[in-house]
Amino acid sequence: MVIISSQYLPVKSTDFLVIGSGVAGLRAAIELSRHGKVLVLTKDEATAGSTGFAQGGIAVVLSDEDEITFHFDDTIRAGAGLCDEEAVRVLVEEGPERILELISWGTEFDREGTKLAFTQEAAHSKRRIVHAQGDSTGKEVERSLLFYVRTLKDVQKLDFHYTIDLIIQDGVCLGVYLLDEEGKKISAVTAKATILATGGSGFLYQQTSNPPVSTGDGMAMAYRAGADLVDMEFVQFHPTTLYLPGAPFFLLSEAMRGEGARLLNIYGQEFTHKYHPEKDLAPRDIVSRAIVSEMVETHSLHVYLDLTHLNPDFIRKRFPRICSTCLSYGIDVTRHRIPVSPAAHYMMGGIRTDLNGATNIPGLYAAGEAACTGVHGANRLASNSLLEGVVFGARAGSAAAHYSRKIKKLPERVLNPFLEKPVAGEDQIAEVDEVRGILRKLLWDRVGIIRCGKSLSEAMAMLQEWKPFMERIYRHRKGLELQNMITVATLITQAALMRKESVGAHYRTDCPHKSETGPRHIVLRKS
Repeated sequence: MVIISSQYLPVKSTDFLVIGSGVAGLRAAIELSRHGKVLVLTKDEATAGSTGFAQGGIAVVLSDEDEITFHFDDTIRAGAGLCDEEAVRVLVEEGPERILELISWGTEFDREGTKLAFTQEAAHSKRRIVHAQGDSTGKEVERSLLFYVRTLKDVQKLDFHYTIDLIIQDGVCLGVYLLDEEGKKISAVTAKATILATGGSGFLYQQTSNPPVSTGDGMAMAYRAGADLVDMEFVQFHPTTLYLPGAPFFLLSEAMRGEGARLLNIYGQEFTHKYHPEKDLAPRDIVSRAIVSEMVETHSLHVYLDLTHLNPDFIRKRFPRICSTCLSYGIDVTRHRIPVSPAAHYMMGGIRTDLNGATNIPGLYAAGEAACTGVHGANRLASNSLLEGVVFGARAGSAAAHYSRKIKKLPERVLNPFLEKPVAGEDQIAEVDEVRGILRKLLWDRVGIIRCGKSLSEAMAMLQEWKPFMERIYRHRKGLELQNMITVATLITQAALMRKESVGAHYRTDCPHKSETGPRHIVLRKS
């Protein structure tokens, strides 16, 4: 059982804590390693997060035919008027240097001869997407960053250690409460600065391209600690994931449509022209809603992604991972149409930070999908996510290092905050699994691609019934994750109820138009 009986917890200290080992966390750790000892914590193995699942590539201005201003304009346009322009400027201007840095650390992007190969994706005006191994960009970036981090003597990694909550003393973040899953012990880790790079919350939805670790942990922890969360209603749904009974919702990269793949309804007819002049290459929120509308109109559970008119050898070379995965389910993408449907993919909102990753809590920083600088607005432009991770991960690391100079001493004793909480029994695991499943279906059905006040209110009422689960301390990760899932699901639903308009990825049938008087950003903080 989890050991929580002592008044004080065992304490370990380090200079810097990074929670999460994806692209943002690793890039932050590299930056911090120049200024002191760094401990990187992850609740699973280092490669379990969303970074390794990113297929399409990284949007960056490195082509002679491209310009920074074009990338800026495309990002602003996709964000539906809610992007923070200064954040976008930082992203597109600092992006090229960060990608060249990755290359210098061993990241092997695909090339045409000696030059980088660029592809097109939806809502981009230029071919600016660099990619690796065809459709395994995230995996390659993660590989090279992990390899580089292992060469740094001042960076230590601890896998299978679950961060329960943040240590806040006198309004300052001084570390985390940690569960060692193997030893079943809770301890405290103190640090001069802590960076949350815990990724997104896509696994709150029944249909998602995200891995099971994407349960919104960092957002929930930050909220409980008193940090501001912003834009939580803006959940991006990727238009094309594999739809087959018994198969996972495997992502089918936007780059496929960039290379000429077509979306067809079940009758083999093109349909996206009815919804947007850019057709299959419209922004993700528009394409996802177009697919849902077409599914309703044709009484079907999916549409098709069709590549059969393209050169088979090119397709196999450009998308080897997708080809092999689909083939394992009996679909030869060069000969067969692929059944697809939308799935939860990315959280545009998150922990509110400035351009250097600082939250409203001194000592607490955030970067990557867990954070919200406003760079994505109401809808993220394709292939800006990995770029965001390296750009703002580096910035958060630098800012946290600078802040740490203010901290002269860390606490040697940390009170155990879990003594008064009832400990959940092992017999409650089945109940936790059941509620997790109900919650994921609830969000998909009531807080999904198309919402309304009635569906959101029904979801909120159900979420409120699960408050008793928040009063316990669990012996296992699934229970602790459930608490975070309930917290983040409530925040998403609350923000969606508050935004009485439709903009970007947030669409309400009872408020189908963008409001000129509505709030620009909805900020939530624990009262």
